[in-house]
Amino acid sequence: MADTTDGAEGAERASAGNPGEGGGNSAYGTKPFKRSRSHFADRVTADGRDGWPVEAGRYRLVVSRACPWASRALVSRRLLGLEDAISLAVADPIQDDRSWRFTLDPDGRDPVLGIRYLAEAYDARERDYPGGVSVPALVDVPSGKLVTNDYQRLTLDFATEWRELHRPGAPDLYPEARRDEIDEVMDGVYRDLNNGVYRAGFADTQEVYEEAYEDVFRRLAWMSRRLERQRYLVGDSLTEADIRAFTTLVRFDAVYHGHFKCNAHKLAEDPVLWAYARDLFQTPGFGDTVDFGHIKRHYYGVHRGINPSGIVPRGPEPLSAWLSPHHREELGGSPFGEGTPPGPVPAEEAVPPLRRG
Repeated sequence: MADTTDGAEGAERASAGNPGEGGGNSAYGTKPFKRSRSHFADRVTADGRDGWPVEAGRYRLVVSRACPWASRALVSRRLLGLEDAISLAVADPIQDDRSWRFTLDPDGRDPVLGIRYLAEAYDARERDYPGGVSVPALVDVPSGKLVTNDYQRLTLDFATEWRELHRPGAPDLYPEARRDEIDEVMDGVYRDLNNGVYRAGFADTQEVYEEAYEDVFRRLAWMSRRLERQRYLVGDSLTEADIRAFTTLVRFDAVYHGHFKCNAHKLAEDPVLWAYARDLFQTPGFGDTVDFGHIKRHYYGVHRGINPSGIVPRGPEPLSAWLSPHHREELGGSPFGEGTPPGPVPAEEAVPPLRRG
């Protein structure tokens, strides 16, 4: 979010140079934007080579439903059927100066990790770590230590290293034969769109803003042309590339168009991309992980440097529009390839209908 956050969607802490009482969330959007690399890049692998072996029930995924980077992990976990293998902690969409907090849970503590703030898992791993506290984060339950906040690698490992724990019929989201093409598509989408909207939204000069703005809409136009004749970004079924595109597209009209000034046109004004995004939203594993209430409360409530009043807009009213027919099935392909859709969302993880719409 800001240049001192670590990796994905993060919160600064007083110990990490947070403006604190002198600025707090009002500092967001008032300084140059630079997304740093993930500081904790250990991997959970089938062979446990980093000291973290794949093991059902050992790790807890901490997310914010507001965060597009964490939403990737939510979608991937659900599509692959890893809900029973990797438990889920959902943070409050509004951060305070100590980071993501578990105020949605009884007594303000995560019921499994027993902590009030995600920062406590970071501190258990590295005391006085100077960076920001970001989601998604994978935490080792027995020790309470953060394992990784490497948002770029995490979902790829879900798709490959966790295969033995995938549900029957799980899709291959990172097929080996297409990885070069998937990586190329994801690199462009990340640079110009996923990260581009942030570069525009947090720009501190007109020149920086306009450069990012052009990148965003050039990449959207490229995607629109690519998707005009094919249902998915790579191949005939869902891949990691579609997940990464979706988590930005689903936030575009609600947040990035106005709040981040990416307003050449709305997603809903591009017939191809709007249909593609609705196709994904209506696919089990995508829309059922989306919480528009959390998304809007976070962006408009936390980024006080951009939105000093903290007022959260009423519109757009998304759910009925997102559920309208898209006709993308006419292009062929199948979302899960030879596999099957995931089952119902676990009751404890379901997004209340009021917040989805």
